[in-house]
Amino acid sequence: MKIYLDLIFITNFLFDFIILTSTSIILKRNTKMIRIILGALFGSLTIFSLFIRLNTIGLFFFKLIISIIMILISFRFKNISYFFKNLYYLYMISIILGGILYFIRIQFLYKNEGLLFISNGFSINIIMAILLSIIILVKYIIEIKKLKINHNKYYKIIIYLKNGKNYEFNAFLDTGNKLVDPYRKFPIIIINKEKIKNLEKTILVPYHTINGEGLLKCIKPKKIYIDGIGFRNNVLIGLSSINIDGVDCILNEMLLEG
Repeated sequence: MKIYLDLIFITNFLFDFIILTSTSIILKRNTKMIRIILGALFGSLTIFSLFIRLNTIGLFFFKLIISIIMILISFRFKNISYFFKNLYYLYMISIILGGILYFIRIQFLYKNEGLLFISNGFSINIIMAILLSIIILVKYIIEIKKLKINHNKYYKIIIYLKNGKNYEFNAFLDTGNKLVDPYRKFPIIIINKEKIKNLEKTILVPYHTINGEGLLKCIKPKKIYIDGIGFRNNVLIGLSSINIDGVDCILNEMLLEG
């Protein structure tokens, strides 16, 4: 069997460069590109594992040591937490990238020959597969960042009504919701009107928005509880139609203040 060391070296370098660059982007590491290149070049030393007789455990520790040195070259050592976070994301991205290539290979029944994936007379250069993986990985990173940002805006809340009934909702913090009762200055949260039934007493509160003005049907609860924030008493519940996936309540940012 022929082994093309230069091709294996180039492939390993590209993989390691993509992984280190992705780690740097996700964790927003302030590091120079030359350090990432040097780290990827050192990571390509795993090519020597082809010529070293190692058992499974020995091979694992060999690659682990290579990974640790890659991290130290690329991002330096600042503290234990910083180091282990870099190492964790290095392996997480490696698994994702490897999974993408495995999916391409299995999905289209490709077999690997050198730098080519071949199937039924059709072939794809492994470099192209890597580039495709980069696109998927970048998209994944963008979506993860969006999810992280949005996740911090979701809360569990419990509404305690004066009639003794309690309601639990998934709530979304909308910084655009600045509705306030103009008379008592109570912040107003919006609840899907279909979720609370048989209300005996409601009040009409005038509101003004960029879309116009009107009267909002509201109720005064006994109190509400916001997970991670605590209890709030001076608040009104506005009953309206909400069309947000998985959410029945829109919080007012004033409720998150002290």
